[in-house]
Amino acid sequence: MRNKQFKITVPQLNQLARTAPVRFGNWVRKIAILACLFLLVSCQGKNQLPNNQAEVKVARVVSGQSLEVLGMAEQPNLISQVRLVGIDAPDLRQRPWGEEAKEQLENLIGGAEESVTLEFDLEAKDKIGRTLAYVWKNKVLLNEELVKQGNAMFIGRSPNHKYDLRLERAQQWARLMGQGIWNPEKPMRLTPAEFRRQNL
Repeated sequence: MRNKQFKITVPQLNQLARTAPVRFGNWVRKIAILACLFLLVSCQGKNQLPNNQAEVKVARVVSGQSLEVLGMAEQPNLISQVRLVGIDAPDLRQRPWGEEAKEQLENLIGGAEESVTLEFDLEAKDKIGRTLAYVWKNKVLLNEELVKQGNAMFIGRSPNHKYDLRLERAQQWARLMGQGIWNPEKPMRLTPAEFRRQNL
């Protein structure tokens, strides 16, 4: 059997010489683009949140409507007070509803050192300096869940109205089902605001 020899003509050699830099240049361009994309992806934070959100760790649940958290942008190593916006939970002295509201919020969060996401609306602070936020855990809006289970009342407070419709519907459901403070057998007689005014 004869060995086959490859013969390259001069025109073919010239063609190869002309196209080799172009082919090599295409590969260099592709590698450069891939490297840039890799750098862009690696520069982004793992849990990049929108400007109106922050992920924090819960230090403790204070009541059915307030938390102490660590990890706020302005003071990451200090404890910050957070009030759940759009709701009013019974005072702890308003028994048994105040303790039930606090316990439900603790159960929803899952205990201290758990992470939650705070979502902010237009007004960031209340009169006493607490951060106003909608609190999310595992895609559940805790403000809404407290109202739905009858452990807090929906209170529309201007200018924070982002989830008013959801909170209002949750309250209608809780009233219809006789949940928590709406239980006809042991209803809460005073709203949390009325109770606080009478028990200063």
